[in-house]
Amino acid sequence: MPEEYKEPAPYRKGEVNPFESMMVRFDKACELYKLDKGLYNYLAAPVKQVIVSIPVTMDDGSLQVFEGFRVIHDNILGPSKGGIRFSPDVDIDEVKALASWMTWKCAIANIPFGGAKGAVKCDPSKLSPRELEMITRRYTVNLLEVFGPDSDIPAPDMNTDEQIMAWIMDTYSMHKKETVTGVVTGKPIIIGGSKGRREATGRGVMIATMAALKTLEIDPTSTTCVVQGFGNVGSVSAQLLNEKGVKIIAISDVTGGYYDKNGIDVNKAIEYVSKNKVLKGGNFGTSITNEELLELECDILVPAAKEDQISAHNADRIKAKLIVEGANGPISADADDIIAGKGIRVIPDILANSGGVIVSYFEWVQDRIGYFWDEDDINNRLNRMMTEAFDVVYNSSIKYNTTLRLGAYIHAIDKVSKVLKLRGIYG
Repeated sequence: MPEEYKEPAPYRKGEVNPFESMMVRFDKACELYKLDKGLYNYLAAPVKQVIVSIPVTMDDGSLQVFEGFRVIHDNILGPSKGGIRFSPDVDIDEVKALASWMTWKCAIANIPFGGAKGAVKCDPSKLSPRELEMITRRYTVNLLEVFGPDSDIPAPDMNTDEQIMAWIMDTYSMHKKETVTGVVTGKPIIIGGSKGRREATGRGVMIATMAALKTLEIDPTSTTCVVQGFGNVGSVSAQLLNEKGVKIIAISDVTGGYYDKNGIDVNKAIEYVSKNKVLKGGNFGTSITNEELLELECDILVPAAKEDQISAHNADRIKAKLIVEGANGPISADADDIIAGKGIRVIPDILANSGGVIVSYFEWVQDRIGYFWDEDDINNRLNRMMTEAFDVVYNSSIKYNTTLRLGAYIHAIDKVSKVLKLRGIYG
């Protein structure tokens, strides 16, 4: 079963939706890079958008039809790669935005994947294990011609997990009449998953943070950090940053947060959440709201919860020196200029949280060769690739005299457009 259901935060009516928010940054980067209009048109549009109906006989005997999506934004660099989320509020624009971000994320990480994303419009908290399995398997069957280890490779995302990936792999394999472990990543280790995968995104956040502090000439042991979101990404980020000497002074989840200027015992909080599912009732310091947490005085802020947590309405009250985007899109486009104007450096999501897709790539490679690395090998390779990715983004931002976010987009656009020109347009 998926981890405890976390209520998603899709765009609210009247606000900029995720795809439009992505396009604002993409357009600015293309203008700075002076991208050819034809290449712009090609890179701005997904190469494939699939919407499927998923009929399922429910436990009470009724028939329900769920809506599923898979968007392949780009496959110029290689097979498309991207997670599948289960959420009652997901729509095609959200999936298009996430698929686009995956294209840029893979290009920045220097891995041979394009970008994709999938989703099923459902509420896992209201589904039985059997219903969840039936939805997953029917969704997979409807996308048999899309999925494949050489074409499009899904992974876990919001409210999906190792078990969901195992069902996808099994369904795909049954239809192919052979075991195809490489069709998904994020699987249980016993059936071809990779060591280090669960911690990969949080570890990548830590590595990117350390690289940024080095450029700022700040000693990690003299810094304070606030982490919004205490799921897999937030808790691992907090734990690993704490191990590097960073003082974690505030944490939060959907139930609220805690602040302690003397530092929070992160391991104690992780142990509490593993038993109680949420932070509520843990008494790790002074109780605060998620909104108050974002505005605390600190050196490092890691928003690792939901989209659009920092926008034009609260950006001017952010006091951190460095923001590391553990979540996808935690800062809305309308806040970028305000944040930059305050001199706050932001490590963008397409760089900061790419540890997950890098280790997903490692999993795919291991499945293909049939040989699996130990966890130290995984972590060392991840450290090297994340550090190299930070360096190219940092150098791009200096070359174009812009933010790390636009530097990241420019580097990704440069790489994908150059490969597109080399491959040419067939037809």
